[in-house]
Amino acid sequence: MYMQEFERFLSSLDLKAYRDTYRPIKLVEMDLPKDIQAIILMYKIYWDEKRFISYDDFYNEYLATYKTPIEEFRQKITMCEDCFYRGLPARIYRTWASIVTQIHAGYVAESVFGEGTVAMSEELDHNGADFQVHYKNTILNYQVKKKSFSREVRKAKESKQAIPGQFIDIAYDVPSEDYFVNPRKKNGEFKAPYLRFIENTELRRFPNGFVVFTPDRFKTDKHTLDVGAKIV
Repeated sequence: MYMQEFERFLSSLDLKAYRDTYRPIKLVEMDLPKDIQAIILMYKIYWDEKRFISYDDFYNEYLATYKTPIEEFRQKITMCEDCFYRGLPARIYRTWASIVTQIHAGYVAESVFGEGTVAMSEELDHNGADFQVHYKNTILNYQVKKKSFSREVRKAKESKQAIPGQFIDIAYDVPSEDYFVNPRKKNGEFKAPYLRFIENTELRRFPNGFVVFTPDRFKTDKHTLDVGAKIV
């Protein structure tokens, strides 16, 4: 199982530095053509190959892999080289941060349902499933949906129902950093978003700010299938 190893990786990342560097940059916001989207490489590296590399290393590998089509796209949209290559890493980072959180959820689910029960791929993603669980002759298509007022959140997928199985949304609240720095109101009571978060046993927050699912989120579904009931 790779859940703990992946958690150590996520915990080691300087999330604040990434946010400070990339959040202000909004230069490359147009839709990227499929041949230069980074998601296939993300699944390949972090799920298939189990190589837990930093975002900087990932981005360098992304550039090396798609160098020619990336440059062709830049020329097609007639964006200056400086603007494009300052904006592209910020654009790719926003997708990367969302996907590595989603991949972690896949590793957590696998720790609950068992080794080899979880599948993740660009094809499943295209059909609305962030990851798929095969357990006791049942297929569960999980969709990770992040609740946040931030514009940085990756747009939720639509369920195209082109793949078999039941679709299950797993949503998680992401209180802003301010709630963790100053969790109490003037009267000493916890602020509502912070209280909701700490009372939710299905989520945890690493010291660097990553919010992830705990095994509790999937134990209920596994128990339901173990007793022969249907997940509703």
